[in-house]
Amino acid sequence: MTAPQKPSAARPKRSANPAGDAGFALPLDTQPMEARSAEALPEGKGWQFEPKWDGFRALAFKSGDHVELRAKSGKPLGRYFPEVLAMLRDLAVDNFVADGELVIEIDGRLSFDALQMRLHPAESRIRKLSVATPARLVLFDMLAADGAPLMDLPLTRRRAALDAFGKAASIPKRLIVSPYTRDRKRAETWLSESGGGTDGVVAKALDGLYTSGIRSMVKVKRLRTADCVVGGFRYASNSREVGSLLLGLYDAEGKLDHVGFTSTISDKERPAPHAQA
Repeated sequence: MTAPQKPSAARPKRSANPAGDAGFALPLDTQPMEARSAEALPEGKGWQFEPKWDGFRALAFKSGDHVELRAKSGKPLGRYFPEVLAMLRDLAVDNFVADGELVIEIDGRLSFDALQMRLHPAESRIRKLSVATPARLVLFDMLAADGAPLMDLPLTRRRAALDAFGKAASIPKRLIVSPYTRDRKRAETWLSESGGGTDGVVAKALDGLYTSGIRSMVKVKRLRTADCVVGGFRYASNSREVGSLLLGLYDAEGKLDHVGFTSTISDKERPAPHAQA
């Protein structure tokens, strides 16, 4: 892949009120920057590489005592992670917007299933889980610092702001700044060792701006294969058609363990498994 190009002139959509709600430095409907898939890490100078975390993408907003967590879809996440809201509210840093990933560690490994358990309608259940398995927020970009938007600055300056934020506010195992490298060989090692919490590597152009909602980053996932048993299926959203397949593997005792599910079946492919269901 060639050296990074400067981002296009397309600008992210922003709300009419530039200050956003509750005095936040950016609107709450700000969309996170996206990544396009690739089979290999980009070559040449001008790239920064970071682990691709396997969690819930989230934008963290803070203005004084007002704190918000927004999912990639724009929906509020705060009610599902009250311990993260409380942690951000207690930080000495008052006005910022940061991009990151919510993760939960179970027995020394990050667990996506533990994150999914938080999406529960009962507040009492969520509160119990927030104490038993507290989430951490891994930050990898800074969209605003000290109330000043940074999205129109290159990655090098945003990363410097993020590192400064980390020195002032990071909390071990609760609020951390993601590592990075500009050495492609080291990034290749990260890619080959990914698993147990990371599922690949993300590459960002050093001179790239934070292009909200645009696939300006490059993501490369570690590909692993297995012959799985189809143990069930999930319906597509608002439909009675098959949306994805539940997969399992037999353990040493011959018991079938759930190991994951397929990506969403496309509209073109969906009628075939639906007809056999």
